[in-house]
Amino acid sequence: DLQYLFAPLKRARLDYMVQKAVEMGATRLRPVMTQHCQVKGVNLERMRANGIEVAEQCGLLAIPEIDEVISLTNLIDRWDESRHMVFCDEGAALSNPLMALKEIESRSKSFAVLIGPEGGFSEDERRLLRAQSFVTPLALGPRIMRADTAAVAALSLVNAVLGDWR
Repeated sequence: DLQYLFAPLKRARLDYMVQKAVEMGATRLRPVMTQHCQVKGVNLERMRANGIEVAEQCGLLAIPEIDEVISLTNLIDRWDESRHMVFCDEGAALSNPLMALKEIESRSKSFAVLIGPEGGFSEDERRLLRAQSFVTPLALGPRIMRADTAAVAALSLVNAVLGDWR
């Protein structure tokens, strides 16, 4: 039960990211508007069509749900705290991401991965996320990745430690 939350990207990068998230087992995708978003809207029908195509090509039995765009503050306000959120934060202390994920393994059976926009999260957004008991900030290594690359890296880590790759 893995949800993928992301700041909208430009069209080609968004298509790629949707494809990879579905291939990696995301059951729900939700665009999240942040302060530094470069893109102000998302074609949800295109995302749905892309998700269906990938599910068919990969032989998946379920088509991922595609949710409406939501602001980060509304997302946090409405969050079901039984679902743990992994917040990919290039500002998080560099440590072993596998160990950080192992530490949250016993807290929940359902997870979400949040990737920020090109340009990263604002300091206010980082403070908001870090203040939540259901959020774990996670550094993806010493390099800053493009948002679509970070999606693949983060979903791979989560699947390897918490998901269906175990």
